[in-house]
Amino acid sequence: MKYEIVELNEKTVLGLCERTNNNSPDMTSVISGLWQRFFKDGIYYSIPNKINHKSLGIYTDYETDENGDYTVFVGCEIGSGVEHSEVKCIKIPKGKYAKFIVKGDVHLAVHNAWTEINKLGLERTFICDFEEYQNSDPNNAEIHIYIGIK
Repeated sequence: MKYEIVELNEKTVLGLCERTNNNSPDMTSVISGLWQRFFKDGIYYSIPNKINHKSLGIYTDYETDENGDYTVFVGCEIGSGVEHSEVKCIKIPKGKYAKFIVKGDVHLAVHNAWTEINKLGLERTFICDFEEYQNSDPNNAEIHIYIGIK
């Protein structure tokens, strides 16, 4: 699987979060439930000062590695000085990331990409990884996946 190494600046993100685990039987419903709440409850549309109107799926606060508990966060990048009573704010840390670009059916493409990424043996930081959704077409999605690396 092809990727490039990129340096990113810190990003501020507003959204919703839950704690889960890749081995948990309800992991898929936890993550899909966050996405549904974020869009169907109108939270995405109510957040002011979005940077690029792209949605982000963020994985942070890893207990250990991809096998331990982590926090999944669904949100959008915002400019400074934004507050919102219904959501939480997190920071994607500045640093080095392996950037993967996947295209296709949103669910299948993301699932397959993560399966391959976890097999690559990257020297991951397990501090923050995230997906940046470039469009809203679930059948022809383009997703940029960033993996924090050492």
